[in-house]
Amino acid sequence: MDLGLTDRTYLLTGATRGLGFATARALVADGARVVLTGRTEESAAAAAASLGERALGVAADNADADAADRLLATARAHFGRLDGVLISVGGPAPGSAADTTDSQWQSGFESVFLGAVRLARAAAAELSEGGVIGMVLSGSVHEPISGLTVSNGLRPGLAGFAKSLANEVGPRGIRVLGVLPGRIATDRMTQLDALSGDPEASRARNCAAIPLGRYGTPEEFGRTTAFLLSPAASYVTGVMVPVDGGARRGF
Repeated sequence: MDLGLTDRTYLLTGATRGLGFATARALVADGARVVLTGRTEESAAAAAASLGERALGVAADNADADAADRLLATARAHFGRLDGVLISVGGPAPGSAADTTDSQWQSGFESVFLGAVRLARAAAAELSEGGVIGMVLSGSVHEPISGLTVSNGLRPGLAGFAKSLANEVGPRGIRVLGVLPGRIATDRMTQLDALSGDPEASRARNCAAIPLGRYGTPEEFGRTTAFLLSPAASYVTGVMVPVDGGARRGF
């Protein structure tokens, strides 16, 4: 199946490793070009170099108010076009509702929520018909995850924003959607399992609750997300797509 990705250009934030990088790799493998961001020039350059000449790495902080316009301009200047963005940021610090401080809420809001809104809003103004805006969110959009209070508070709000934006830009032929990773075997998931005090038991318990009986791989997430960003998914918008091995019980 031809996804129609050849020579299309995508901007992916927080994509030097994990789910964002797996998506960048899947896009490049199907002929797309990518601009990926990381927290440092070194990490972004190294990730891009591993993908070859169709990738460019740029240092950026989602909380930086000037980052959105700079990144969009960089993508257009380097590759001559922009067809979509995938907005992903590292998960905010874990913590309970009682222990999370105001500063942690503020930091999470600036990077996870407001930074994503800024970039999505700027991209919506830049993209033309056929463009797409994707957000890597979390299963916490539907059900809170123990110990991740800030994420639980912010991600559902982003899902609501994404749906609102999808309704607004749909008449222009622009799609907006969210991707909800479940238990995917990344460094972040290793960290969360370790919080239990018995990582192996935590993983076994979590796998038992997943109909497919295992954690997903970053590659599985990346291929799914690349499809959703591609022209092959041209009639998919305004939805939150779980990639969780069937863990979500509702529709």
